[in-house]
Order: sequence, then C-alpha cells, then structure tokens
Amino acid sequence: MIRTEALDRLPVRTAVPALRRALDDRGVAVLCAPPGTGKTTLVPLVLAGLTGRGPVRRVVVAEPRRIAARAAARRMAWLLGERPGERVGFTVRGERVVGRETVVEVVTTGVLLQRLQRDQELAGVDAVIIDECHERHLDADTVAAFLLDVREAIRPDLRLVAASATTDAEGWARLLGDAPVVEAEGVAYPVEVLWAPPVRPVKPPHGMRVDPALLTHVAATVRRALAEREGDVLCFLPGVGEIGRVAGQLAGVDAEVLQVHGRAPAAVQDAVLAGSSGTRRVVLATSVAESSLTVPGVRVVVDSGLAREPRTDHARGLSALSTVRASRAAGRQRAGRAGREAPGAVYRCWDQAEDGRLARFPAPEIKVADLAAFALQAACWGDPDASSLALLDPPPAGAMGAAREVLAAIGAVGADGRVTGRGVRMSRLGLHPRLARALLDGAAEVGARRAAEVVALLSEEPPREYGDDLAAALRAARRGQDGYAARWKQEVRRLSAQVDGAGSGEARSDDAVVGLVAALAFPERVARARGDGAFLMVSGTGAEPRDASRLRGAPWLAVAVADRPAHAVSARVRLAAVVDEGTALLAAGHLRVRGEEVRWVDGEVVARSVDRLGAVELVVRPLKQPDPELVRGALVEGLRREGLGLLRWNRETEQLRLRLAFLHRVRGAPWPDVSDGALLADPDAWLEPELSRARRRFDLGRIDAGQALRRLLPWASGEAGRLDELAPERIEVPSGSRIRVEYGGEQPVLAVKLQELFGLAETPRVAGVPVLVHLLSPAGRPAAVTADLASFWREGYKAVRAELRGRYPRHPWPEDPATVPATRFTSARLRRS
Repeated sequence: MIRTEALDRLPVRTAVPALRRALDDRGVAVLCAPPGTGKTTLVPLVLAGLTGRGPVRRVVVAEPRRIAARAAARRMAWLLGERPGERVGFTVRGERVVGRETVVEVVTTGVLLQRLQRDQELAGVDAVIIDECHERHLDADTVAAFLLDVREAIRPDLRLVAASATTDAEGWARLLGDAPVVEAEGVAYPVEVLWAPPVRPVKPPHGMRVDPALLTHVAATVRRALAEREGDVLCFLPGVGEIGRVAGQLAGVDAEVLQVHGRAPAAVQDAVLAGSSGTRRVVLATSVAESSLTVPGVRVVVDSGLAREPRTDHARGLSALSTVRASRAAGRQRAGRAGREAPGAVYRCWDQAEDGRLARFPAPEIKVADLAAFALQAACWGDPDASSLALLDPPPAGAMGAAREVLAAIGAVGADGRVTGRGVRMSRLGLHPRLARALLDGAAEVGARRAAEVVALLSEEPPREYGDDLAAALRAARRGQDGYAARWKQEVRRLSAQVDGAGSGEARSDDAVVGLVAALAFPERVARARGDGAFLMVSGTGAEPRDASRLRGAPWLAVAVADRPAHAVSARVRLAAVVDEGTALLAAGHLRVRGEEVRWVDGEVVARSVDRLGAVELVVRPLKQPDPELVRGALVEGLRREGLGLLRWNRETEQLRLRLAFLHRVRGAPWPDVSDGALLADPDAWLEPELSRARRRFDLGRIDAGQALRRLLPWASGEAGRLDELAPERIEVPSGSRIRVEYGGEQPVLAVKLQELFGLAETPRVAGVPVLVHLLSPAGRPAAVTADLASFWREGYKAVRAELRGRYPRHPWPEDPATVPATRFTSARLRRS
C-alpha cells in the first residue's frame, strides 16, 4: 500500500507541476531542492507515474555512490509499500535487485556509463535523473555529456533532469541548452553555529594523513555535544580510518556509535537510515551523508572540516585520495543536516577566521583526478580527445595527455588515439584501465581466478589492519569474515566470470602472483631497492615503506598504493608486493631502454653504456669511445647547468660582452644578443669549432670566450669595424688620460677625477647615449655623479669645491673651472711644468 501521508509531507511536491511542465516543453530541466525535500525519492516516482494517474514511464536515477543508490531504492520501495526489486529496483557494481515489473531503477553513475557504452539509445528508458550533480563527480559529468549527445543524435524524446541540492544551477542550465530551473523550497529549521577549534594548533592534512590531535579533539567535541544538546549527533570525518579512530575514542559514551561509509555493511547502513529506536545515537559519517542520504533524528552536527578528494601527481605517476579542507558549500550542507526536523546546532572544529579562506565549492573532479578512465570512456564514445563533449569544465590538457599515454601503453588505444578492440573490452569490465590490463594479462599468466583475487584487492584498498604487504592482505581477505572480505569475495566472483585465463597460477606462490598482477597494473611503480629501506620507482620517484614493514628488505617491489607527503623527497608506500627482477621486466618491459648515455653529471662529462628500466639502471658500463655528438650535447648541457663561466674569461672579454650587450640594447640589430639565454640557445654560432673538439670540462676552460664572442660581430654588414667608435673601451678626457668606460649598468659609466675634466662643458656620449660621469676626489673617492656636466659646473661644483679644497689643498680648485686647463697633477707640479 502506498504511504500517501509520507509522500504528501515531502516539500518537493510543490515543485512537481513546474518540473512536469518544463519536461513537457523542453525535455530537460534542472531541479534544485535542499536535502530532505524528496527530490531523490518522490520525483522519480512521479515521473514514472507510480503515485497517481498518468502513463507509466521507465525512469533511471543515477546516484554518485553505491550506498546512496541502495538507500534511495529502498526508500522509494518503502513509500510504495513494496520491497526493492518490485516496481523500484537498483543496480550497483556486483549487485542487481530488479524484476520484470521494475520501472524505476536506481543505478550508480558508473553503471549508467557502462550501459550507455553498450546501448547508446537506452532503449525503453523514458527519463534519466542525474542526482547530486552539484558534487561534480567525474562519472556524473561524463554521463551528462553522453546523454546530451544521445538526445541530440538519436533520442530527442529522452527526458533529462539534473538534480542538485544547491541553488548553484546556472552552469547546469546552460549545459542543458538553457534548461528551465525548477526550485523547491525546503523546510529548514534554524541551526546555531558554534565555533570549536582545537585549543592547540594541529598539523594541516597532507596526503591521507590527519593529525591524531585533531581526531582527539573531534571526539571530545562529540562528547561535549552530547552533554550540551539533545538528539542524535552526526559527525563528519574524511574517511573510514578516521571514523574508526574516533569511534575507538568514544568508547563508553551513553549513546550507540554507528559508522556510515561506502564500506559499511548493508545492515549497518539500513539501521542508520531507519532512525533511532529510542537509544541516543552518534553517527560517524564520511561526506556521503552531506546530501545523498537522510539520517533521521539528527539534531547536532560535529564537523571536522575535512574531506577526501582525488588528486593526481602526473609527473610522478601517483594518484590517490587526498585529505583536504572541506569547502564552504560542503560546510553549509553538513550544517543543514542538524536543522532537518527541528532547530539544531553545528559544532565546527575550526576557527571562525579560517572560514572565509575556505574554497567556495569543492574542486570539480575532472580538474584534479586521474583521467585514464575518462579518456577511455571518451575514446569508446568516439571522441578520443573529448573535444565535442558538453562538459561544464574541459579536461586539463596535461592530464588528458598523461591519460592517453597510459591507454596507449596498455593497448587500449592505437597510435591515432582511437579505441582498440582490447580497449573496448577493458571499458566493459567496470575497472580502472590499469586494473583492466592487469586482469586481462594477469589471467593469461596465472589464471582468471587468481588474477581476479588480486585485482579485487587493488580496486578497493584493503583496511589498514590487513597491512601494507599485498600478499599478506590477500591471505587476510581469503580468511576474513568482515565486511571488506565479503565485498572482496563478491568482486572476485564478478571479475572471474568476465575473463578467460589460459594461464595457471598453481605453481606460483601468492607472493609471485600478487607481485605480477600488481606490477602489470602499475608498471611505472615497479621499484628497486637502493639501500637503507629506500627504493627507486621506474617512474623516477623515490619510495619508502614504513619503518617496521617487511617490504623494506625486498630487492624489488610492485607498489600498488603510495602517496607523497608535503615536502617529502620520497613517496610513502602504503601497499606493495615483493617481486623479483624477472617479474619487473615482464610487467614493465615496454619501459626498458638500452643505449649509450653521455651526460653532464656532477660537473663532468660521463659516458656510459646503460641498460635501464625507466629510471632504474640495470647494467652500467663505462663507454670508452662515445659518440662525439653525444659528448657535444653533454658539454652544452653542462654550460646550461653551470653557466658560461666554464669558458675562459678575462677582464677584456667581460668588457667586450658588456659593450655588445649595450649596443644590442640601444641600437638593436645587427648587434647580437649576448645574454646567457641567447648564447646558450645557439652555441653553434659562436663556440665552433672549439666546442666540437672538446671532450671534457677541462677543454671548455681552454676556449677563449673573447675570441668566440667576436664571431658574433656583424662582419657581413661592415658594422663590426665601428665597435670601438660606437662603444669604445676608453674615452680620452681633457687632461689627456684615456679612462675606461664601464658598460654594466643602464648608462655607460665614466669614473674620472674632477680636475681632469676642467674645461669640458658637454657630457661625453657613447652611441648617442650620455655617459654617467662619476666625479672623483684627488684620492679617487666619489665626489659627485652627473649625466649633465654643464649643469654640474653651474650648480654643483661650488658645493664640492667648498667641501674638498680644504681636504686636498695641494690640488687646483679654481672658482671657474672653465678657465683653467684640465690636469691629473697637483698645483705644485703644474707650476714646475
């Protein structure tokens, strides 16, 4: 029996007529409704015609998470007075609960992607609702892009709704072709905000690590909330590990402590979502409870302020979830959970001053995640570079390039970027392309079952208590009776059924099988020991297992999971398998290179014959007669690293370079650019033939830089002969002295004793530029600086004369310097002459 009273209480009901009109008129709409209004449960039932009159239509609801898909289906089935699998069902990876009468099917966005690749028409489906699209998960963005293609090309009748828990809907409306935005008002009670920062500063999160002091503070804040407020407490934490640690610190509280996350057993999830049975509850949850799920009875929220988002370090080949500060939008969503059924409160475990510095919204996953799976989906869709897909944010070019390199290496795409038959098969396994490669190639080596066991371990990282040794984790999963082991066994069955394995793993140990399959999945992370528990991965990144790990003594590792803490030189190994060199070469053989290497190393040319696996050197031998061109390249590399000071310079050569730089700046062509960048960009123009004759650092030091620079002078135009005229080394002053001109600054500088310029009214010029005259005392100390001698004689000389003539009485200090001859001698010497 339909629970009409419960349906009538859902606030989104008032927005249903406008949503129906929008879909009738345009076929697309954006529905904005706060959490708890019924957008996930009532709207699909209405559009399917299950709550009143009207034709029955088949509706697919796409949820970002498995836990949300199951919960939504169960809730809708309950509203209809049925069990899941009747008119409402769900499909998630490894679990399908649908029947012949099912018209509303809740699926994960990943499942819908697979379905679209197999059946672009979505035959029999009348409407698709993409729920929680504001969260900007990559699969949801991809599903929306594919569905828009489908509507435009083959199914203009397919109705499409983007459902969001926020009012930031303009982008989605534009993406859907200026779709109407329908807003539903929520019933929100006031929520008091209490700022509850730790008393002492805590370390910021990095990688997966969270400061234990913060978790202790969160647990203390939960205890405080239980003492100060009534009702159930919902506490947001970034991940399963943090939930477990806080749960341990809440032992003994007068409340039932429950844990909600994607790995929680279905029975626990159902108990949380069913509401309290009279006992007060503390629900520790990940961000899944922000908007995808409704937790009844909550009056208080404790927010750690942290979340987990995917991050990819393309340069090091590392991708993993990373702990980040939650956005302000997430903070609002979390706080709103306390005001769903009555006035509530939120305890925020950070300082109010920090709040304004938080990001407004979470980063779109397409901007920060590994895009290999997305690139494969796009290639299977027929758009390898995703340039024609309607996306809110385009994929970053660098991330797409890295993704295409991975796909090419595993044979998923060809040289033209188009998907291969192998790539299509990989895309249908419901795995990351790396894991799909490991399953297919691993099955051929060790059999389908054993390959599937390892891939299932890699697809959902085992609990920390399973350890960091992948082979030990495999054995723990086989004998385990926990929720993870149950899910692992289910996934092994699913994967085993999808591949054929001619290989036999019976003769291989668990360590050998696990190592091979892990290395096939992550060949760039195969790592060789380099002493003291440190390893070097094929990608060139250092890696270190934890201090107590047995992995530290292995000669080779296949690293499955690693992250690189902030400011750390090496990655931290969190999950790996021991392998031998043969396995490393089998898995990463496409990265093996043999050849001559002549490089600049530690200030000298080093010539070697090298057999390397990526960055790992397998065999190295000295090279007695290296290729001269490789030597020359190494010498140029040395000049670029250490600078032109490796050549032979003297004062005259340095002055020549400064003179040429001056002329290039004030006259331009044909005077050459002699900056470091220009000279190193084209060493052929000035360092030959000496550079080609050189073999080592010592030979560079014998190259006369002055002679080399003169090759750059404009000899062909005849301008070279004017070098001394335009930028002379010295200028003759009235005393007869030839004074050196310094060309290092903005203006040429002439430093000369004041008495040697008596009678000179105009400032000397160089290439039309007045020199900057540094007037010196008889002792050679600065007395004045001027670029206008005439002005100095009129206005500045008197002050200098008054100051210095008493200090230097033996030198001439005439009242009118224009009337006496210039001299470099004393007054007595002048009288004798």
